[in-house]
Amino acid sequence: METSPVTCRTLEEFYHIDGHLFEKQYKESLSGFRSWKQLGHAEEWLLFADNIGPRLAIDESSLSNGELYTFITNRDARTREQSLVAVVAGTKSEDIIAVLKLIDEDRRNQVEEVTLDLSDSMRRIVRAAFPRASRVIDRFHIQKLACDAVQELRIKHRWDAIQQCNDEMEEAKLSGKPYEPFRYSNGDTRKELLIRSRYLLFKSADKWSPTQKERAAILFDNYPDIKTAVEEAGLHSFNVIAATFYEHYDEILNFYNNRSSNALAESFNAKIKLFRANLRGVVDKKFFLFRIAKLYAYPH
Repeated sequence: METSPVTCRTLEEFYHIDGHLFEKQYKESLSGFRSWKQLGHAEEWLLFADNIGPRLAIDESSLSNGELYTFITNRDARTREQSLVAVVAGTKSEDIIAVLKLIDEDRRNQVEEVTLDLSDSMRRIVRAAFPRASRVIDRFHIQKLACDAVQELRIKHRWDAIQQCNDEMEEAKLSGKPYEPFRYSNGDTRKELLIRSRYLLFKSADKWSPTQKERAAILFDNYPDIKTAVEEAGLHSFNVIAATFYEHYDEILNFYNNRSSNALAESFNAKIKLFRANLRGVVDKKFFLFRIAKLYAYPH
């Protein structure tokens, strides 16, 4: 039996959903957002004391326009339901400590371990809010400092190479000659050598491919200070690393007690960034935080 055009049009109209209208109705009526107990202070802080556990992580993340929020999560929940313990606007230690101290002292004293980065304010927060917990800075933060020191030099030389290229192009233009960039034996220009060396400097030399070994030899021959940096000798940046290690000695060694790292905090940050990207940004911070809480603070 054939269906009349009128019936088809009526069905299309029936099944058509106005996305903006549905989103508004979900927010205002269906989600429970307006009756949320933490709505009044959601933009400044959120607290889910029942989610606290013996092993926590603390880290910061940006919600919108570079505005930072500090997140405290339960590592044993592994970025799933009931993993979110607290969210506080900003990174000011006094504000975060004040929120965390709303949790019963006995509960806070049961926290055994907190993973964190090299931030002094994070250390202050953990000392004040969780005085019996050991603080753990995983070794990867120190390794990153070492990598950053090498990359800092590479980037400096890259800018110099770009400027040199621009000068050579201008000189060729003034002399009426075609510009032909200098190339090394592997075919790289100066700029290309410094760009393409980025990833090999992150790897151990024994893991370099034959092409990378050739590129590294050219790089170190023409930029011996980068080779010096890789060998960790005679560079101020590495003195800073040594001083940083000395300053955080105990927290870094605590990593080896349980092999605890801040990887789960980084994973939580990645989920927030993905959620933010899927929503094409954060328009209403309170509603965004409400949805984060629905996903990671409450049982499903």
